[in-house]
Amino acid sequence: MSPPLAGDAGELRRGTVFAFLAYGIWGLFPLYFHALKPSGAFEILAHRILWTLGFCALVLLVRRDFGWLRTVASRPRLLGGLTVAALLIAANWVIYVLAVITGRTYAAALGYFLNPIVTVALGVLVLRERLRPLQWAAVSVGAVAAVYLTVAGGEFPWIAVSLAFSFAFYGLVKKKVGATLDAMHSLTVETMVLAPVAVGVLVWLGAQGSTTFGGQGAWHTSLLVAAGVVTAIPLLFFAAAARRIPLVTIGLIQFLTPMLQLVIGVVLLGERVTPALWVGFGIVWVALVLLTIDSVRQARSNRRARLAGPDVEPCP
Repeated sequence: MSPPLAGDAGELRRGTVFAFLAYGIWGLFPLYFHALKPSGAFEILAHRILWTLGFCALVLLVRRDFGWLRTVASRPRLLGGLTVAALLIAANWVIYVLAVITGRTYAAALGYFLNPIVTVALGVLVLRERLRPLQWAAVSVGAVAAVYLTVAGGEFPWIAVSLAFSFAFYGLVKKKVGATLDAMHSLTVETMVLAPVAVGVLVWLGAQGSTTFGGQGAWHTSLLVAAGVVTAIPLLFFAAAARRIPLVTIGLIQFLTPMLQLVIGVVLLGERVTPALWVGFGIVWVALVLLTIDSVRQARSNRRARLAGPDVEPCP
């Protein structure tokens, strides 16, 4: 095999940096949302939606990039799919924030460790994909982890499971209907769909006297406004990475996010993880190791097939 071109190597390096930045920022989210106390989960969600929409609109205005809106408006199926995606990501956001501000960041981390396993399982149940043996083993081990956590913890691990499933279904919907839009366009539509709900939430909170915006000092207000940039920037980094590096590389780097979340929750925020929960984490990590080994082996197999010539088919 000839060495990669300097330009290709540079793109790979840049893509890797972008991926680490995206997943690193997502991993630091618990610190940001913890700093937003005493705001509640729904107030934070509403501000996150509205300020993200404002940030996207500003970027699109600078780029003079609005022509694609006509395409979305003329395709009801695409718009409907993005509406479903918006509802799923809103549910994911509010559950995640609720976990952080109630001292259960570890449960959110567990959810994002479970997410790749749930995604693979959805591939079988919804897309009728065929799994390789190691993938079947990973899904089975993940199911064992869920059962163990329910029994050992004495209650259903709803935060972890809800986060894993909401994000997995979000990815599934985006794969089915949203692949034609780039990250900025998709995020703009999703926040546009959610904006009326966000306004309604803020009006309701204001009527109840429960809103904190403008009443907790300039720093707190600035943090709420910054939610738009905080939400959009890692998504743009991720989009830039996805165009430059292989999917298997992204799959390996993605575990940075829940690892950082877990460390922040336990070390910096002082959350207590029970021994039974640590065992549950261990079972999930076994499943993730199996998925990682399978992904690396499949990537090598596909690369060998491409190098062997066009007559050799890569493994399914």
